[in-house]
Amino acid sequence: MSPAPPPDTAPVIFVDDEEDLRRAAEQTFSLAELPLLPCATAQEALAHVTPAFPGVIVTDIRMPGMDGTELMEAVLSRDPDMPVILVTGHGDVDLAVSSMQRGAYDFVEKPYNPARLVETVRRALEKRHLTMELRALTAGASEGGDDPIANRLIGRSAVMARLRADLRAVAATHADVLIEGATGTGKEVAARALHAASARAARPFVAINCAALPDAMIESELFGHAPGAFPGATRERYGKFEHARGGTLFLDQIDSLPLPVQGKLLTALQDRAITPLGSNEPVALDLRVVAASKRALAEAVAEGSFRDDLLYRLNVFTLRLPPLSARREDIPGLYQILLAKASAQHGRPVPRVTTDDLARLAARDWPGNVRELRNEAERAILGLDRSDLPQPTGRLSDRMAEHERGLIAAALAANSGVIKATYEALGISRKALYEKMQKHGLDRQAFRSD
Repeated sequence: MSPAPPPDTAPVIFVDDEEDLRRAAEQTFSLAELPLLPCATAQEALAHVTPAFPGVIVTDIRMPGMDGTELMEAVLSRDPDMPVILVTGHGDVDLAVSSMQRGAYDFVEKPYNPARLVETVRRALEKRHLTMELRALTAGASEGGDDPIANRLIGRSAVMARLRADLRAVAATHADVLIEGATGTGKEVAARALHAASARAARPFVAINCAALPDAMIESELFGHAPGAFPGATRERYGKFEHARGGTLFLDQIDSLPLPVQGKLLTALQDRAITPLGSNEPVALDLRVVAASKRALAEAVAEGSFRDDLLYRLNVFTLRLPPLSARREDIPGLYQILLAKASAQHGRPVPRVTTDDLARLAARDWPGNVRELRNEAERAILGLDRSDLPQPTGRLSDRMAEHERGLIAAALAANSGVIKATYEALGISRKALYEKMQKHGLDRQAFRSD
């Protein structure tokens, strides 16, 4: 699925049977630099409406033939997430309110202020843009049969696109790989994606957490042992290297291995053979080794806790996984995908998530990265710990202002406080961004990344 167009380039369908009002709307939206599709009838408007339509609908309620509420129901039957804004006369306010309960996005009352209409439409376009982006992400996540890397490593940010490209490049080889990344960034996910995209996909993927191995058992776990190798070793035991024969061995937290074991691991990687404890017979191996560390191994080498020759042998190809703070624009879509997965796992409905919620999530710090975001989604599905997310209460004007503030704050956070990148991402002018930042008390210095 192709990316959604920016909100300021998506078309607005304006439906009214009065030609003078359609012309006035064309002038209003032209001044706002928003493309307009004027339609005289509901049937004409419906010809443009498909689930792939990236824009929104503005329709008068009172029209001959199919009226605005009937048009709204027809639109929502094609796409329940498409924003429909109703234009009402004074006597139709109750009807408009009941229509909002049935799915209308908002309504404006005649005679409306053109600026008020444009503001409402811009908010609706932002919502539509977010919906289309999420659908594109979800579609990418469901197409894993053809691309297991895109299926597992989700995100439309530039850093994730580069990571996927690097994984595809190394998957086509038999080279060993070093993966570095902070806690929760998905190092094992990347390793499994690499394995699934390689020629070894049909063979075993064996994962072992080196930090969880008791010192006395590390060598036996990795290399296996012969009968009588040590007290209690009554029979032969295969190690992880042999279990992964023909496939991929994933060594997580490799920097926790003791130095003597590091030496034996280096020999195994160089010779592509291991010698089980208590045996003199080497066992030849064909496998790829993927090692992972939550800190840069160069630092461990400098500290003297990791062998430099082992580092050089492992980092034939090094992948560095980005933290969520480096790809904030992925957070809204990723969170909703994690919500859907948690919903399926627990058999519970997905709670309503507003754009305010998503904006605040994108602006938050996530020291635990994707793992922490997944935990947040789990708690949301279970109805726990939602106090930090905004609740849809209070006056409409206050809620709309908070909504706008949240979107701007999220964009500033995603772009590290860079003004040009922020107003381009939001689809507004530099002047408009500065005015809105001043209105909401936002200082770009608070979003800068050092």
